[in-house]
Amino acid sequence: MEKAGDEVDLQVYIGFDARERLAWEVCAASIQAHAGDYPLSVHPIGRTGLEAEGLYQRPTLSSDGKLWDVISREFCSTDFSLARFWVPYVAGRTGWALYCDCDFLFRADVRGIMEHADARYAVMVVPNKHEPVETEKMNGQAQTAYFRKNWSSLMLWNLGHAGAHRPNLFDLNNWHKHDLHGFRWLAEMEIGFLPQEWNWLAGVSVPVTDPKAVHFTLGTPDMPGYEDSPYADEWRAYVRAEGEAA
Repeated sequence: MEKAGDEVDLQVYIGFDARERLAWEVCAASIQAHAGDYPLSVHPIGRTGLEAEGLYQRPTLSSDGKLWDVISREFCSTDFSLARFWVPYVAGRTGWALYCDCDFLFRADVRGIMEHADARYAVMVVPNKHEPVETEKMNGQAQTAYFRKNWSSLMLWNLGHAGAHRPNLFDLNNWHKHDLHGFRWLAEMEIGFLPQEWNWLAGVSVPVTDPKAVHFTLGTPDMPGYEDSPYADEWRAYVRAEGEAA
């Protein structure tokens, strides 16, 4: 296993959607707040930015605040729904890269996740079992069920593993969204598991003591109906701090 510390080459990518800018800022701030003096490289990643670089070429339709992936013939709830799988392509071929959705709140030093990094695996995830019964989330976005749902909401990529780079740019731009989210290109033995505490789903996961990363997968505390989610007060404290710093 890798060791956490200055010698670890860890890049951090947070899914970015202009409609959820506040959530992105809170997520990034919570990461930096626990990082101390350790220099963390934090990057936004989303469809719009990748399109500008000519990397994301999937035809996408937008109507009434909803995104339609033409290839999959399904809605995408955010601008980073599929962009997350470009991380190994843009991050390089050495070291490790952590991806997370923007609706995360980190409560511990993100370097701690490297205590579980294992070079045998192409990607490491929390194997959440999320079988939603609701049809909507996040202010009316479609809630869909699919194989390995929410595994891809936090991914620790081993950039030195061939499996991380197996989908080329053509594949990324042409595969069905469920094949990407389901890691269909990887063998079971190429997917490693992280502890639940690094992707604890508020309102979904069973209670745990002191989760290191809270994922507001159903909706962030600024959205109607989710104001009283677990750890919402901590999330709002970052909102206030960001407002005071502005």
